[in-house]
Amino acid sequence: MTRILITPGEPSGVGPDLIVRLAQERLARSPIVVADPDLLRERAQRLGLPLRVELVEAGTRHPEQQHHIGHLRVLPVRLTQPVVPGQLHQAHAPYVMDSLRIACDACLDGRGDALVTGPVHKGIINDAGLRFTGHTEFLAERCGAEPLMMLVTPGLRVALATTHLPLRDVSAAITRTHLTRALEILHTDLRSRFGITDPRILVCGLNPHAGEGGHLGREEIEVIEPVLTALRARGWSLIGPLPADTAFVPNRLAESDVVLAMYHDQGLPVLKHLGFGQAVNVTLGLPIIRTSVDHGTALALAGTDRADLGSVRAALSLANAMVDGVQPASVQAAL
Repeated sequence: MTRILITPGEPSGVGPDLIVRLAQERLARSPIVVADPDLLRERAQRLGLPLRVELVEAGTRHPEQQHHIGHLRVLPVRLTQPVVPGQLHQAHAPYVMDSLRIACDACLDGRGDALVTGPVHKGIINDAGLRFTGHTEFLAERCGAEPLMMLVTPGLRVALATTHLPLRDVSAAITRTHLTRALEILHTDLRSRFGITDPRILVCGLNPHAGEGGHLGREEIEVIEPVLTALRARGWSLIGPLPADTAFVPNRLAESDVVLAMYHDQGLPVLKHLGFGQAVNVTLGLPIIRTSVDHGTALALAGTDRADLGSVRAALSLANAMVDGVQPASVQAAL
């Protein structure tokens, strides 16, 4: 009775295109899309693809079904403003947020087993007067949990000690308490969600050269090293803190299961260079399973068939695998 829920994200972006095109493929099970059914029908028509929509009722339990090509089960959320592909509109922001709330709550109350999210446009949501930092923070608040963002691509996992923060705020956010909790979430979920008995975690320093013995910053000496020492006393396998510019070399990655970067753009450029279009964003620390694409709304590609399906395929595959407790072929090397 496994049910995977999908939110396509920003309606004027490529999210609806990806879902409609994904419906044309052979899928392991039939997902439930939380979206406006008319939006999906319009986008299918624009792309010249067949689509049969089956509406599912909100608040009810939906059994797992075999997927039929060109068919989508849709839990309807209605738009109040017409959508033009590629053109953002503030009136769409409440729809995006409602879709996320409905899908998250369905997973929390057992009507869904995992959530796959499409790309949203944070700027237009905030311009509409709605507070939104990102999926990770929104879902954590909704679930009453502490989040940890991790991206997965074949051959590499990268988790983030901090997520969507201005660079000037990163150092103050990395306290001993925060870093300890981030490592605890990472260690726990690698064991429970990914089946790694003794996770080997490589931890980056914050500063160039990991602080150069305090000459380029003291965060490594005062925060990161004491935390790692304390957690090693629990028997954990922790490497670092290492300079970020040499943490991602092949021999280092070969001896680790995951890299913990201190901030967003310290670790993700490496991962996206290696696997952009095939990477999956996973939110750890939640009571629900959540995966997502690794790319943005790609407004210029909306309403065309030029957006790459690789990341949404991988996100759906990983969500199914995490529910089933198996390793998907699409990210086998990273699991």
